[in-house]
Amino acid sequence: MTNPVTENRRHFEDLTLGEVIDLGHTLVTKDMITSFAREFDPFPFHLDEAAAKASLLGGLASSGWQTGALSLRMLVDSFLSKLASAGGLGFTDLRWKSPVMVGDTIGGTVTIAELRRSETHPQWGIMALDFDVRNQNGKQVMTMRLANMVETREGAVA
Repeated sequence: MTNPVTENRRHFEDLTLGEVIDLGHTLVTKDMITSFAREFDPFPFHLDEAAAKASLLGGLASSGWQTGALSLRMLVDSFLSKLASAGGLGFTDLRWKSPVMVGDTIGGTVTIAELRRSETHPQWGIMALDFDVRNQNGKQVMTMRLANMVETREGAVA
């Protein structure tokens, strides 16, 4: 029996190892950086232009956590919203390679790096995604591996 909520979405069986998903692009503005920083990461190099200019970063920079959040949003818009996803299982190998500065446009790709059936819950597949996020100049700004559970067709429940 199929799940009526996810029946028209891609399922585990529809995924291909090595498939590359284009994330699209997001322009990172000063307001985005400072708004996020005020709420979640209030370091001076995310909030104050003078302090940021004097810092190792050399200017107002996005929080790495914001870069991750923006990347996840792009993934939802381009891929996860069309998938019978049951949610994330966690991430590994997160690396912030270069700062994301005011006016940068970030985007990139996600590659399906692993697909396996859950041994204990056969109604779920486990997918690992490798992120490669870059700025407008092609400079890598973030990488990570994200694990996600995906519904299978055979094991879907009503």
